[in-house]
Amino acid sequence: MATQPNPLTMEANVERYSALLLDQGFVVVPSAADPDLIHSLDGDFANCFAQTPFSRGNFSGERTVRFGRVLLRSDHARTLIQSPTVLGIAERVLLPWCDSIQLNLTQGIAVHPGAPAQLPHRDQDMWNGAKGEVEYMVNAIWPLSRFSRENGATLVWKGSHRANIGEYVSDDRAIAVEMEVGDVLIFLGSTLHGQGANESEEIRRALAVGYSLSWLKPYENQMLSYPPHIAREFSQELAELVGYKQLPSNLNNFDGQSPSVLLDEHVPDYFGFVDAFRPDQVEAIDYYFEHRKPRLV
Repeated sequence: MATQPNPLTMEANVERYSALLLDQGFVVVPSAADPDLIHSLDGDFANCFAQTPFSRGNFSGERTVRFGRVLLRSDHARTLIQSPTVLGIAERVLLPWCDSIQLNLTQGIAVHPGAPAQLPHRDQDMWNGAKGEVEYMVNAIWPLSRFSRENGATLVWKGSHRANIGEYVSDDRAIAVEMEVGDVLIFLGSTLHGQGANESEEIRRALAVGYSLSWLKPYENQMLSYPPHIAREFSQELAELVGYKQLPSNLNNFDGQSPSVLLDEHVPDYFGFVDAFRPDQVEAIDYYFEHRKPRLV
């Protein structure tokens, strides 16, 4: 039987690694998962890596294989995606700007020999919102095989989350994040990073998982990736993480209710709308209902 993590130790780890993440823009959590679990996941992915064509385009990498929808590929992926440490860190960083977080993407990645280094980039740039004020996302990269400088370990630019968007960040601040199976790299959406060049004879494999503010459009369309007949088999927590949850103020609703109603065995043809507002909005609505005039702010 697996040993349950000590909640006091978990909380301390979340606090410690969250502080390092916000200070440096990235952090490595060593031994964050059982290597045997990772090896099983890698085995489940073997056919996907073998059957998926190389990507097209210089950014995705024409010597790199990528595939999504990993919750359909292996049940072991659920354990990593719901890692209490990684989720705790993501929530600590993102919840100041949202009521809950969502799964932004899941991606199996295999960087083949001869793959060049990727363009350094910030993942938050997928959304054209204000930068430098809000953290939009937190990413985790789990090695499925060892990460070394030679085989294309992820490069991160330390402190780049604090740089001006148009400012040049020198390469001497780039760090090749070398890791063993079981470790995890966590970095901010505002951190400059990129896939390293694979100058070895190894195929460097990984699982990338992204978490973002729940009111953003996610990179991977979760509801199409995991339609109701699939998500019905998920735990409530996992189903909510992929989007089966209504958000204040009535965002992401299905016919006026939480889309989680689609996970029931019998879905009625008609629903009544149900309010879902932030506490401050509920207070304003209740005040008006009681006094028949808007509350002065």
